[in-house]
Amino acid sequence: MDFTKQLEELAINLFKIDAVKFGEFTTKSGMKTPVYFDLRVIVSYPAIMESISDLLYSSSLISLEYDHICGVPYTALPIATLLSVKAKKSMLMRRKEAKSYGTKKLIEGHFSKNQKCCIVEDVVTSGSSVLETVNDLRKEGLVVEQAVIILDREQGGRQNLEKNKVKMMSLLTMSELIKILVDNNCITKEIGVEVKNYLNNTKAPSVESSEVKAVSRLNMPFEKRAGVSKNSIAKQLFNIMATKKTNLCVSVDLTSSVQILNLLEKVGEHVCLVKTHVDIIEDFNSDFVEQLKQMATKFNFLLLEDRKFADIGNTVSLQYSKGIYKISEWADCVTVHSLPGEGILKALNSASSDKSKGVFLLAEMSSEGNLITPDYTKATVKMAEKYPQLMTGFVCQNAATFDDPGLIQLTPGVQLEKPKDNLGQVYNTPEKVIENGADVVVVGRGIVASKNPETEAVLYKNILWKSYSKRILGKME
Repeated sequence: MDFTKQLEELAINLFKIDAVKFGEFTTKSGMKTPVYFDLRVIVSYPAIMESISDLLYSSSLISLEYDHICGVPYTALPIATLLSVKAKKSMLMRRKEAKSYGTKKLIEGHFSKNQKCCIVEDVVTSGSSVLETVNDLRKEGLVVEQAVIILDREQGGRQNLEKNKVKMMSLLTMSELIKILVDNNCITKEIGVEVKNYLNNTKAPSVESSEVKAVSRLNMPFEKRAGVSKNSIAKQLFNIMATKKTNLCVSVDLTSSVQILNLLEKVGEHVCLVKTHVDIIEDFNSDFVEQLKQMATKFNFLLLEDRKFADIGNTVSLQYSKGIYKISEWADCVTVHSLPGEGILKALNSASSDKSKGVFLLAEMSSEGNLITPDYTKATVKMAEKYPQLMTGFVCQNAATFDDPGLIQLTPGVQLEKPKDNLGQVYNTPEKVIENGADVVVVGRGIVASKNPETEAVLYKNILWKSYSKRILGKME
């Protein structure tokens, strides 16, 4: 069977095993898409795994010069293993986070500086996942200039990799795959046209290499910061903010599920994030969760459960995934205290969940007389460095708290006028918190308790976005 026929057979088989899905999905980079590729399922189909590795080897690897192969964790690892055996080349493994014990290595395997390593990845949209692996390998002194990919979504990933001196070769492009599926009556021509229009109109944000960290995060636009973030929730949130032009988070501190849903119907289009305190909802039920998720999809915002986990790891793991709330099943991200130590992050990182996960660590608080010290804040930021894939950002008040542009500063305690309530909550103005480094700003009673929540939400949104726009241009007064 010739190469073209094998490729066509592979595309059809991927569709048959549901590795290609059509509907409404969100990619790792936070982009909405009518087609999604879930190549994790191929591990259950050895014949398809063998076909992919044979085609990648004959179309790309056989003509390249390299000493090692490294798969982008984790979906590409099985294919990288097969290619390593087929090409009789050494394989390296990159961990998503360094071990906190033993050798504490990020890159596993035997290698020497200046040896060449070829990257293997399943799907490329923006190229950010490939670049994360490239950057870590380059830090170890390896030369990384080539990447072989199963599918190129044709949304800017190839160009982003080329800007970072990585040449990408793909087995299939999105256009080629869609044509094969239409020609073989796997999907309708209408779906094919929809995907084609999507490709023409939607591109991933530009992705820079790790050197951009030398640039102040305060002056970087959200779309660029999405490209350097290692946490999928942070990527989504950055892109939502850039798309909707809002960095407003509404805190729905209400005890009635009906009141919460009614409020979100009014303000949903104006916010990027909704913060809940699920344990104060008196009529909590599974129907409410489903409606909440539907609203998040409808208005394109994420869900933050402000649980402020602060127990030992095993207890936190149960609080996160079990009980009546089952937070892991619906919350995109959660808030966490660093007080119990690293075990709390280990627990959340290993907790079983089909969803992508995000954590905001509390590094500072806005309440008067809180006991958080500067040393505690520094230790919190240091602890987070071991879990880059898990960390969405920090709850804090000051720009100097952290430098990483891939993380998000979430700042609460904001109202237009009132400086303090009678329970010790100290408020800042929207302009002031943006100047102090806030990326996402939490507003609660200023919207929730107002006579016209939608009008107030629009007001806060416009002031915050204007202040952010001034900040990235260096024009804060």
